Amino acid sequence: MSPRRNRPHGGAKPVDRLGGDRYGLERTEEWRGEDWVVRLVGGGGAGKHYRCPGCDQEIPPGVPHVVAWPQHGDVDDRRHWHKACWNARDRRSARLQRSRNAPRY
Repeated sequence: MSPRRNRPHGGAKPVDRLGGDRYGLERTEEWRGEDWVVRLVGGGGAGKHYRCPGCDQEIPPGVPHVVAWPQHGDVDDRRHWHKACWNARDRRSARLQRSRNAPRY
């Protein structure tokens, strides 16, 4: 008896017709009465340290995350969020306190 094969045997890849959680694709979501452009960034595309505005924690390089900005905003308005923090943005308080020794980037 030969061992089980857990690898796919080629063929067509599944097609995501709704543009679900595919990295690099942009979608528009409404938040706080304004339209936001949301892009998922894969681990390979994340090369810098970012500060998540949802939890005020660092997003290290190589970690998949979400980039969001107002649809009619500037490049400086982009914010990098953990995916869970972006999904919970309405349940989080707007008043986060950063510790004294936390970097401000």
